[in-house]
Amino acid sequence: MRLDKALASSGYGTRTEVKALISKGLVTVAGNVIKDPGFKINDEDKDLIEVKGAKAGIKDKIYLLFDKPDEVLTAMEDKRLPHVGQFIPANIKNRKISPVGRLDYHTTGLLILTNDGELSHRLTSPTYGISKTYEVTFEGPALTSAEVEEALKGITLTDQDKPVKLHPAKLELTEDANTALLTLTEGKTHEVRRIFARWNRPVAALRRLSVGTLKLDPESIPGDIRELTEDETASLKSLTGMYQEARIQ
Repeated sequence: MRLDKALASSGYGTRTEVKALISKGLVTVAGNVIKDPGFKINDEDKDLIEVKGAKAGIKDKIYLLFDKPDEVLTAMEDKRLPHVGQFIPANIKNRKISPVGRLDYHTTGLLILTNDGELSHRLTSPTYGISKTYEVTFEGPALTSAEVEEALKGITLTDQDKPVKLHPAKLELTEDANTALLTLTEGKTHEVRRIFARWNRPVAALRRLSVGTLKLDPESIPGDIRELTEDETASLKSLTGMYQEARIQ
């Protein structure tokens, strides 16, 4: 990888700004001043890079938490509509980042963005049963204990050609009679809306609050984006068994 690209991708500025740092002799690799922005670095070099005398944190993998707004496509590109790709910081847009799963156009809330394909696969694969919790605002009467029990046993949807038996889900009532929390461990298309449609309660607003161990910041507002902390990333990897398998190998 080029030195300027590695630094720009790790948050040291745009490629132009990084090239200026390098040309001024402010970047060293293994103690040697490097003034060529195109200098090639390998994996061993990444721990030996310093910027202004401080060790640089060169990142191979990027993990972002994005609070997806309403009317934004879960896509990195689209010629007609606002999309997730427009919110990615410019200095890491070239890092092959993509959404982990998807949220519907009118669903807001927690969306993980990463270039870690293995973690993305594990978080979305039914094999791993990663939980996802949604705050559901609906129309109609308050939910009943019978519906809470039905969700826990596993609802059978009959709105398509063939009946679909869903995995057990946790339905929690709130103080607001028209708001509930629903935790799922699978990702059928429009699953939350279909469940509430079965109960004759149209969904007015849908917001994802958590994926596995990762929770949306309470003060978060749609459009916010930040890097996951090391603890958050480690927790997700542990949840999906990535650390256990690495130790076995």
